[in-house]
Amino acid sequence: MEECISVFDMLKIGVGPSSSHTLGPWRGAERFLAELESEKLTDQTSRVVVNLYGSLSLTGKGHATDLAVMLGLSGQDPEYIPIENIDSIIKTIEKTHQLNLGQKQLITFNPATDIVFHREFLPFHANGFSFTAYTATQEYTSTFYSIGGGFVVKEERFNAKKNLEFKCAFPYMIDNAVQLLAYAKDNNKHISEIVYENEKSMRTEPEIHSELMRVWNTMLECMYIGCHSEGILPGGLNVRRRAFDMHQNLIGLANYSNPQEWLESIRGTEVKFRQILKWVSCFALAVNEVNAALGRVVTAPTNGSAGVIPSVLMYYLCIENHEAGEKEIKQFLLVAGEIGSLFKQGATISAAMGGCQAEIGVSSAMAAAALCELMGGTPEQVLMAAEIAMEHHLGLTCDPIGGLVQIPCIERNTMGAIKAINAAELALETDAKNAKVPLDKVIATMWQTAKDMNTKYKETSE
Repeated sequence: MEECISVFDMLKIGVGPSSSHTLGPWRGAERFLAELESEKLTDQTSRVVVNLYGSLSLTGKGHATDLAVMLGLSGQDPEYIPIENIDSIIKTIEKTHQLNLGQKQLITFNPATDIVFHREFLPFHANGFSFTAYTATQEYTSTFYSIGGGFVVKEERFNAKKNLEFKCAFPYMIDNAVQLLAYAKDNNKHISEIVYENEKSMRTEPEIHSELMRVWNTMLECMYIGCHSEGILPGGLNVRRRAFDMHQNLIGLANYSNPQEWLESIRGTEVKFRQILKWVSCFALAVNEVNAALGRVVTAPTNGSAGVIPSVLMYYLCIENHEAGEKEIKQFLLVAGEIGSLFKQGATISAAMGGCQAEIGVSSAMAAAALCELMGGTPEQVLMAAEIAMEHHLGLTCDPIGGLVQIPCIERNTMGAIKAINAAELALETDAKNAKVPLDKVIATMWQTAKDMNTKYKETSE
């Protein structure tokens, strides 16, 4: 069954540190608010209890799941909330034991008793959570599952949709890499052009342009903030930010008033091979340090792997093509989004289901494919680049220390970025028509590896 997965489904703007443990529950809380409105229960609700299960419980504190559900229930949007307001909203709830439900109804809410952590896993997915609203006469409960990348589903609706005869509205219905390659070859188009045609069935061209550039500008601002912020990351591990010092060692003490001015200064800098490695690592560290500090990032395809794609795109802009602009940025994001959707459909992008291969591995594959196309790769080479990048992440586990998206998660983004660049170069030097391992086979292998992987290696802090 083909899914209509947009590039903007794969590249979501939100708040860190985790797309599945922070952004997903936050969006689930928003959907619960909509259900209460639909049932006309909002103004009757006096209390809400949140139940977190499985991986959401085991690493929930480290991933700020508790904060996310409170912010979501408070009617805040992760895409637009001023980051500086988060702390005051949470402190007000904790101090007053009251929450402004959807900014419409003040209810009793004590985080210590009304957010319940259950170690057991619900059978449908490792990231299960529910909300129960209490009125004077009834209880209303709704259960959700955060399946990675900020995607949230309900079991009954997921199963109903799966059993329906579903036809995607895209002109090019893509369920796997074989179909994607066939469309590109039959129509003599780049992969980015096929994806763009699909996006045009959902949005106008100005909207696509605007949204893609908003995604990129969020990525750029995130790197800029990370490179200019020093100190200790929150969470108790006392992890010191490294992007600040690395950035200063690379660029000196120069000051820039905005991210675009900063980008242009880097593009004018002559760099050598070792410095290239440092710059790419610096960009990736910057993003994921911002993510770890509950900053605004772009899921790519997840928050934990948010640094790979922007750092590889920066590599292209600053090293490979100083003349590149919005056209190349959009092309990169279109290809990356499509490769991510193949992994979501054929395997998983949730570390709780597949280990870190489902996050860093997928992000590296996305970045490798996108870079390969920008550097002149054929559609066959683009898919080969994705295959090479994932092939060398197979089996990568997810067991963050203390449940925080810090160790080893932040460093892993640097590794995924470097592997993506390497994979793109290898693909460009290869006759991809004779590829021994197709991308679909690697996606299937990744999913099989995920199913075989012991649960304790899947984002449980065990």
